[in-house]
Amino acid sequence: MKELFQHAATTEGIIVRVAVNFLPEQSRADVGKWFWVYHIRIENHSDRTVQLLTRHWRITDARGMVNFIDGDGVVGEQPVLQPGKSHDYVSGCPLTTAHGSMEGHYTFQDESGTLFDVAIPFFPLEAPATAG
Repeated sequence: MKELFQHAATTEGIIVRVAVNFLPEQSRADVGKWFWVYHIRIENHSDRTVQLLTRHWRITDARGMVNFIDGDGVVGEQPVLQPGKSHDYVSGCPLTTAHGSMEGHYTFQDESGTLFDVAIPFFPLEAPATAG
């Protein structure tokens, strides 16, 4: 399956691209469980080396319930990105509704020790109508 990055945001030369897919085989509408997988590519188009330190997610379901997820790194890593380099990872998101959304930011540190936030673009989580 060819990945198509549907959403992107740029902050201080760092581009965050997101591709999201609904996983019917991991979902059970009959018990109120829907699951999406998302692929994120972080590209360093700046002229400085940066390290991703933390992630901050805002996940909203169709009922308006909001969950905030904060933690170190992404999938157990705190990647260092030199100019021109990128980092990819895949993760997932379960919801108790067939629709929702995700957005947030990463906190990076550059080689001088300066901390800065990089936007993760808003992206919808939508199950096909046939999925319940």
